[in-house]
Amino acid sequence: MPKLSNKTEKNQKPELSERAERLLKTLIEKYIEEGQPVGSKALVKESGLDLSAATIRSVMSDLEKLGFLHAPHTSAGRVPTDKGYRLFVDSLVHMEPLDQAVASGMKNTLTTETTGKAVLTKASNILSELTNMTGLIMLPRREKQILGHIEFVPLSDNRVLTITVIGGYEVENRIIHTNRPYNKDELQKAANFLNSRYAGKEVQNIRSELLSDLNQARQDMNDLMSVMVEVADKLFNDENDALLVSGEANLLGFQDMADTERLKQLFDAFKQKNDILHLLDQCSMAKGIQIYIGGETGKHALDSCSIITSPYESNGETVGVLGVIGPRRMEYKKVIPMVDITAKILGAALQSK
Repeated sequence: MPKLSNKTEKNQKPELSERAERLLKTLIEKYIEEGQPVGSKALVKESGLDLSAATIRSVMSDLEKLGFLHAPHTSAGRVPTDKGYRLFVDSLVHMEPLDQAVASGMKNTLTTETTGKAVLTKASNILSELTNMTGLIMLPRREKQILGHIEFVPLSDNRVLTITVIGGYEVENRIIHTNRPYNKDELQKAANFLNSRYAGKEVQNIRSELLSDLNQARQDMNDLMSVMVEVADKLFNDENDALLVSGEANLLGFQDMADTERLKQLFDAFKQKNDILHLLDQCSMAKGIQIYIGGETGKHALDSCSIITSPYESNGETVGVLGVIGPRRMEYKKVIPMVDITAKILGAALQSK
């Protein structure tokens, strides 16, 4: 069973009777399955307890007072709160191991990819497809990347091919989209400037250092500097490259996430990436599966979601984090093992590269 974060222990797990826990577990499982408020009659049938509907209503009322359930205005039934989901995830849910055939297929798919980046991209896609939610992968961050040499090649449609040599041997080719076309001469001057000033420096620091230098010289801004500002901002902005997101459109299919304004905020978070990367950064410093439910993220755009993450390792060291974002009403018993085994298979596949 994967190791889970245990936030209720930090806040002292509440003491509930065995029947209260049983009813809460049954209610949440039924709500996850059907998406409708659950009433006492359904619990009489589903819980397997020899209790009257009146007794169950009394227990449900107590659970509501304790903050584990709430009653929507339109229904006499109850639905779980974030606190209810938290207790369910930490103490009540029974995991369903990932089917061995699915795990073997995932392993075969990842190990046949030829590059580390391709393995990571495929893993994000697999997570999205298996869970029908949004897959996330924070890419490995190497401690130091030293810029050796850089070249720019103009392409059609406001695109520039960048050829970057890192550490004297690793070559990275990328295409960036610019606001206007740049000719060969402009790009050559830009490359000469970068190579003369920043070769031998850490890539992670070049963007901020360059933009700071150019901002100080803004009064004397010329065409070369305008090229520098745009190209450097796009090329050396590792935050946009540090996160792979797959299957955002899957979330449109969940009734629980049909609020247009909330969806817009969530999709903006996917686009900006900073909030999600900050969250995954926190997860990278923890051990095992981490689960954030609703408001636990501290990010308003993620209030209607649950996030399940796991670090992945290479050569015994944590190098990144993967996970999924979906509605709070997700099948935790299936999704948690999927995230866990995907992290293990990804780490093994990366190590083989």
